[in-house]
Amino acid sequence: MILNTFPTLLTFSMFSPLILRVILGFIVINLGYLKLTSEKIAWQELFETINIHPSRIFLRVLAFIEIIGGLMLIAGSYTQLTAMVFAVLFFCEAVLEYREPILQRRNLTFYILIFGIALSLIFLGAGALAVDLPL
Repeated sequence: MILNTFPTLLTFSMFSPLILRVILGFIVINLGYLKLTSEKIAWQELFETINIHPSRIFLRVLAFIEIIGGLMLIAGSYTQLTAMVFAVLFFCEAVLEYREPILQRRNLTFYILIFGIALSLIFLGAGALAVDLPL
């Protein structure tokens, strides 16, 4: 019985979280950037609709959290905490995008994918090449 097809590759298992956190970091930075540019008006209208005032400031704070959090993921700083924040944020964002017709809808599989990556980073940690690692 073969447990792993390529058991020698398990030597590099610490690079798996690195790959996941860098990819998620770039995706989240892009989502924050979109909230400040092309999706800005739709998100402000949504926040006005659900009575979050001032919507302009709340949107900037949300975009700032996404951009800074994405940079933290890429660097590997507070990875598990950042992944927890993003897991909650992605769940809420998926619900909002599917309830409100104002927003540009993304595919549900997109949210499942980034939610799954965030959850896996909570359990895996930062991995290799991270600021979180002890010296």
